[in-house]
Amino acid sequence: MIATLFALLVTPALAADVGFEAVKMADGEGPPLTAGIWYPTNAAATPHALGSFSQTVAPGALIAGHRLPLVVISHGGGGWYGGHYDMALALAHAGFVAAAVSHNGDTFDDQSHVLELWRRPAQLHRLVDYMLDEWHGHGRIDAARVGAFGFSNGGFTVLVAAGGTPDLSKITPYCEAHPEHDLCKDLKQAGVDPRFGANVPDSVWVHDPRIKAVVAAAPAFGFAFGSAGLSSVHVPSQLWRAADDRHQPDPYYDEAVRASLPQPPEYHVVAHAGHYDFLPPCDARLSRKMPEICNSLPDFDRAAFHEQFNAAVVQFFQATLNSNR
Repeated sequence: MIATLFALLVTPALAADVGFEAVKMADGEGPPLTAGIWYPTNAAATPHALGSFSQTVAPGALIAGHRLPLVVISHGGGGWYGGHYDMALALAHAGFVAAAVSHNGDTFDDQSHVLELWRRPAQLHRLVDYMLDEWHGHGRIDAARVGAFGFSNGGFTVLVAAGGTPDLSKITPYCEAHPEHDLCKDLKQAGVDPRFGANVPDSVWVHDPRIKAVVAAAPAFGFAFGSAGLSSVHVPSQLWRAADDRHQPDPYYDEAVRASLPQPPEYHVVAHAGHYDFLPPCDARLSRKMPEICNSLPDFDRAAFHEQFNAAVVQFFQATLNSNR
């Protein structure tokens, strides 16, 4: 009986639909950050375009519920805030507020700061600030229940936010040993010395103790952490690996993170999945435009996987953020 009452207190009532808005946030002396925000609403939702996708939302609708948990989302390299819209919708349908930031300097239309990896956790920290203090619905959010999801570069980002400190000097020996791996070939093609991060001080990595649980899918630069670099990550974590990830080959990324976390993560290995299968299914037009991101192996059903993936992420945050009450 007590457990049932506790569950009723910490689990928000589900709303009928999802509200949505895009916002601009000041970011110090830099350009404003853009974010998308999904949240529960009782207003009627209808289909609306979101980049190359369509989502069923009620733009600008009133928020339903109180003491709502928050999940912030960090996209992969060259992405944008809408890159995981289907997960954001699933979270909002389950009673969460989901907020995703476009990381200035590492988006599809701006790669000017892609190697300044320390900018990403700082921008995610700014998003949490905005959502808890400045967003018009901040009074509806439970500041004690904040989680973070990230894919690829975003997975790296949320691990740092949760307390991780990478050592980018490890990129040089990694590329000396594995010059055929995508990261190393890309650096060489771009004329970038792999020693670019050799002198990055630990002080640049922004951690956010408000984040109480993290989900990392195919985290980039996993080999750069090690046990020492992840020793301060004590929040519950869920880790996802694509079994056929040829962009970030095993065991140097996800497995390196799994082996180094001080608390074993909830670990999922997705059979037949490639790196970009963590992104939502593409329509025919986007598939023709970006086949390297959109095309899956013939025996992999990306749409079916995303139903399972999103449900598992929602369940993880429901369990871990509720337990932090």
